[in-house]
Amino acid sequence: MKKIRILSVDGGGIRGVIPGTILAQLEKILQRLSNSERKIGDYFDMIAGTSTGGILSCIYLTPGDDGKAKYSAQDAVDLYIKNGHTIFDRTLAQKISSMGGILHEKYSDDPIYELLTTYFGDVTLDKLIKPSLITSYDITDRRSIFFTSADAREDNIYNFYVRDVARATSAAPTYFPPAHIESLNGQLFALVDGGMFANNPALCAYAEARKLNFPKLFNDPQKKDKPTAADMIIVSFGTGSVKKRYRYDEFKSAGEIKWLEPVIDILMSGNSETVAYQLTQMYLTLDPENQKNYYRLEPDLKEACSEMDIATPENINNLYQAGLTFVHDNINMLEEIAKKILEND
Repeated sequence: MKKIRILSVDGGGIRGVIPGTILAQLEKILQRLSNSERKIGDYFDMIAGTSTGGILSCIYLTPGDDGKAKYSAQDAVDLYIKNGHTIFDRTLAQKISSMGGILHEKYSDDPIYELLTTYFGDVTLDKLIKPSLITSYDITDRRSIFFTSADAREDNIYNFYVRDVARATSAAPTYFPPAHIESLNGQLFALVDGGMFANNPALCAYAEARKLNFPKLFNDPQKKDKPTAADMIIVSFGTGSVKKRYRYDEFKSAGEIKWLEPVIDILMSGNSETVAYQLTQMYLTLDPENQKNYYRLEPDLKEACSEMDIATPENINNLYQAGLTFVHDNINMLEEIAKKILEND
């Protein structure tokens, strides 16, 4: 039986440049080994993402005219490299009026929504080329939202424009306003960044994959129906390990305003670390060979800033360089991942 190949990408704002850069290099390795021009979305059986990882995932799975992936991994990361300064840009008046995000959101969502519309047009969730899972959170009904192409194909109540899905998953509180979007059957939702509960969506992807009939989805009897961990290869990308320290002396008497930024930072990084731990322990219960089929790639930020919204040319280049450094230092692992992906093609 073929393993189900799952790609998962964390949230992290502009730091999405790092996994995007590594995936562009992984795509080149896959193309070289398979002697093809297929794109990263064509090589995986399922892709999951949160926030910036959700945007990347949607780009990877957008269909072209031939029904295969429209965009390359480089096309995806170019959204940030070429347009990051536009997404995270504000006038002096905006900086003063928002008081750094304390009074209202730091950035307008008009530039990012315009970019998402350019990339996705009127593509709907049910048209993505592979099973997907994109996270968001409903602030009205107080519940987690999982945008999946499998559900979207079943009923329009679960179907949305992909541009709206990408906007919702990346609506980070204090950075952007909540996304007010509408399903194809007319139901309205008020949604924020999925990083509030699942910054690392790999475990959510595992749970979603457990219920899917992959032989039917891919018309391939060698795929496993409702696969278990032993039937999956999970490749999970972080957006750069954040090691910002918060000193006790600075926070022993801190109030709500002082805690605002650290709480978001700690929630996101803590969630990512917890999910990585859980999946590691799950895979350690398998036989030695299958234990090696879970990969957690958490690059070092090197010279890049840990903040999610520092989109200066210098920092974007530092993020890009951090991605290339990870590729250089871990080329054997990336070759190993690529071979496993192709062995289960």
